[in-house]
Amino acid sequence: MTTAARSPEAQSTIRQVLGEDTLPTRRPGPLSTSLTLGWRALVKIKRSPGQMFNATITPVMFTLIFTYLFGGALSATGTTKDYLEFLLPGILVQGILFISTQTGVALTTDMTQGIFDRFKSMPIWQASPLTGALLGDVFRYVVSSVVVVAVGLLLGYRPDGGPVGVVAGILLIVLFGFCVSWIWTFLGLLLRTPQAVSGLGMLLLSILTFASNIFVNPTTMPGWLEAVVDINPVSQVVTAARGLMSGDSPGELGTALISCAVLLLVFIPLSMAKYRKS
Repeated sequence: MTTAARSPEAQSTIRQVLGEDTLPTRRPGPLSTSLTLGWRALVKIKRSPGQMFNATITPVMFTLIFTYLFGGALSATGTTKDYLEFLLPGILVQGILFISTQTGVALTTDMTQGIFDRFKSMPIWQASPLTGALLGDVFRYVVSSVVVVAVGLLLGYRPDGGPVGVVAGILLIVLFGFCVSWIWTFLGLLLRTPQAVSGLGMLLLSILTFASNIFVNPTTMPGWLEAVVDINPVSQVVTAARGLMSGDSPGELGTALISCAVLLLVFIPLSMAKYRKS
């Protein structure tokens, strides 16, 4: 196209002859493309409702099993009601962590089908396919948390922090899940197969969740194991969420937020570098 064809006069002539829709539109921004691809992730959930089934039923099952089968033995007071107040924030964290592994699984599935190659050929912000998928996951985190809290209320859960404390605790847990999702994004780009990401994810998260304070107070553990549990970021987030939801001082809140920041600072650059090379 010549310089004259790009001039305002030439463009005006084109508008009159061909119409407005034939002119190039402005390139969409990062927020617009991320939200659009986030909506794509939600549509995929609608077409595959099993994703939401796993996101809600699994944590509910853990809540029921540990409350009624082990609650009396694990509770400090021997009552299931007290144990439920201890357990529920941890179940929220565990549920979101296991949901987060699906980020890497979905990513590798799209890559094997060539969908990400199409995204790369589009005039959009390069990171949009990744951020859009993570925004879709945030929706699943929120739905899972709401369902678990609702079941807890039916079982007798009465947090002293009230609605404000519960919402604050859920926001912290969802933030942590978003940060952890970047780990699975990087692993998804690295491993390249859904089976490998799923298998490694289940292994790592089983270790992180059971070597934490989700189910048991770490003071009952051997000294070396208690030290490991105390430095586990999962334990720090669970402790902070318990403090927020119970209305107590969330002593680990600062540490939990630092862990979230470290995850973002480490795995976003790694994921973006790997995505550019993939």
